[in-house]
Parts: sequence; structure tokens; C-alpha cells
Amino acid sequence: MYCCELLSGVGPCVAKRMFGGFGISTDGLTFALVADLGDGEILWLKADEGARALFEAQGCGRFTYEMTRNGVTAPHSLGYYSAPEEAMESPALMLPWARLALECALRARAAKPAKKPKPASKAASKPKTKPATKAKAKAKAKTPPPAKKSRA
Repeated sequence: MYCCELLSGVGPCVAKRMFGGFGISTDGLTFALVADLGDGEILWLKADEGARALFEAQGCGRFTYEMTRNGVTAPHSLGYYSAPEEAMESPALMLPWARLALECALRARAAKPAKKPKPASKAASKPKTKPATKAKAKAKAKTPPPAKKSRA
């Protein structure tokens, strides 16, 4: 994919299908998307509040789509902006933007709270054998062992 080549200055990139487009990641961290929101496939780069002004100064559009929830349709946007047009010409021109997008993705990951370990399921905590009831245990204790047959 050409976009992976453009972004490869920050590390080896992998494109994976996601939501009708592609997520582009390096070292398991997604920092770019390729999606068609109605104007053809566009490369979208991760941005945060600190980088937002840089993208907007270059005339980059924000990743925004219509979402219907409870019968109400409203615009919804993600923290991604279209890549600057001139940066699409070469990996060298894309490099500062790819670095910025990767830094934004790293900050976003660092800001997320650590995942809590999932509690063990009830099925996993139950013993595999059926425990004896108290009555069965008492009955077993009162029953004498079978007598051995003697050879006479």
C-alpha cells in the first residue's frame, strides 16, 4: 500500500482492514487511517489538541462522519485529520507529519488508564469434580471397608 510506504519513515507500517477502510500501525500502535468518507480514499493522520492547529493551518479536514443514535443523526468526529496534500508526494515530505501523528498516538495511549484484569469467571473458579455433600461424607465414614476373603 502506497500510504504505508509514505509513512515508513517512523518504522515499518502494517495496514489492517478496519471499518471499511484500513488502520495503519507501527509496533501495534495505530496512527493513521485510510478511509473513504464520500470523496474517495484519504489518508487520515492521528491528531490531538496540541497538533490540531498545525493540521488546520495546512487546510487539512477533520475526520467527520454522520452517526445515528436513538433516531437522531449528528456529525461525529475522530481525532484524525487528512494528510496535507503536498506531503502525499513523497516519504520525505510526509516524515514530519508521520512523526507528529505517531507522537499523538503515543500520547493518547499513555493517557488511557491501565486495563484492569478481568475477574475470573465463575465457571473457571468451580472445581471440576462434584464435591461430596456432608451427608455423603458421613455415610462413607460410617461404612466399614469390605472384608477381605481369606483362603481357608
